[in-house]
Amino acid sequence: MKMPDDPSLPTASGNADESLDAETARLARLIRTLTPHDGTFSQLFPGLHVGRYSRVNMNYVRTFDIPSLLVAAQGAKVVTVGQEVYRYDRSHMLILPVALPIAAKTAHASPSDPFLNVKLNLDPQRMAELVRKVYPRGLPAVRNRSAGYVMSADLGMVKAVTRLVECLSDPGDAEWLAPLAMDEILIRILRSPIGAYVAEICLADSGMQRVVKAIDWLRDNFSLQMKVADLAELVHMSPSAFHEHFKSVTSMSPLQYQKALRLHEARRLMISDSMDATTACRLVGYVSASQFSRDYSRFFGSPPSRDVAEWRHRTPIRD
Repeated sequence: MKMPDDPSLPTASGNADESLDAETARLARLIRTLTPHDGTFSQLFPGLHVGRYSRVNMNYVRTFDIPSLLVAAQGAKVVTVGQEVYRYDRSHMLILPVALPIAAKTAHASPSDPFLNVKLNLDPQRMAELVRKVYPRGLPAVRNRSAGYVMSADLGMVKAVTRLVECLSDPGDAEWLAPLAMDEILIRILRSPIGAYVAEICLADSGMQRVVKAIDWLRDNFSLQMKVADLAELVHMSPSAFHEHFKSVTSMSPLQYQKALRLHEARRLMISDSMDATTACRLVGYVSASQFSRDYSRFFGSPPSRDVAEWRHRTPIRD
């Protein structure tokens, strides 16, 4: 006979929430040990980064991100891609399946309760190998694609991320066990509600894979003059289908994507290589210095000289 529910007794859902909270707190403690001050820190395992930030950002910081999983153990962050806005926190994870220019800002943090996160770069080749195992009969139909996907934090996933971070304390574990933890994370992504969307990008000869090939071409040749029709022909798609697929995956047009690549590279050249704006704009493919300055100001919020000066006065990120 089924007994009536007693509100004073813990429920299965309540127990699950408590377990997730405990595991997230455990991950947060590990991140704290690896982040002696604010910044992003590369780790012994390739593609693994941990971050700590103690202040809320008033403005977005623009950067270029490769395919990645972003996990917050504490605090919250907002990421924009094109016109799309994504927020991730201790209850939600963010997956960016392709290389994208993004803008991000810390939305919840303080010195006593800093934003703590793990970023895992996703290996498309390894992901493609696992897709064949997770989907041996092919992928289900995919609709409503997006540049990024937010998924609920899952206890199994958080445990896998924690195990991966724990491997960093021992060189042998980092060499032998960390890759197994990473495979578990990739499999959990593929088996999640958004798994088919991520898997489609790894599937040979799919429309999404062709877009990825176009993205790779743009990243290697962003300084060249490009016509969208020629790029569509390069990946064997009609211009209309290519434009539709490209925008669904990146939340921007191919020309907008190329412009973002050019501006990010110009900024890198001026900050890292101390290059002047005129030389940098020419190297990234701009013909007009005035057009470059206008585009740069709209994209980064300040003209090149002021933006670079501000960056040079900031505390550098130390790995």
